[in-house]
Amino acid sequence: MNLTYAYIFLALAIVLEITGTSFVKDTEGFTRWIPSIICLVTICVSYYLMSHVVGFVPVGITYATWSGLGIAAITIIGIFKYNQIPNFPTLIGLALIIVGVIIINT
Repeated sequence: MNLTYAYIFLALAIVLEITGTSFVKDTEGFTRWIPSIICLVTICVSYYLMSHVVGFVPVGITYATWSGLGIAAITIIGIFKYNQIPNFPTLIGLALIIVGVIIINT
C-alpha cells in the first residue's frame, strides 16, 4: 500500500463510520436486528480500514480526519433524517472542525 491507497482507505473508513453511526439511533438500544447489524459491521470494517491507514498516515491526522468529517456528516444526516436542527454555536463549532481538518491535512 502507498499513501494514495491509504487516503482511499481512509475515505472508505469515513463513509463506513458515517453509515454505521447514522444507524445507531435506529437500533433502539440494539434491540432491532437489521440496523444493529448494519451499525456493527460498518463500524468494524471502518476500524479495520483505519488500522491499515495508520501505517502510512500519522494516527493523529488519521483520527482527526475520520472523526472531524464524521461529526460534520452525522450532523447533516441528523438534519435530514431526524429533523435535528443545529443551533448557531453548533454551526460555528462544526465550521471550526472542518477548518481544522483542512489545516491538518495541508
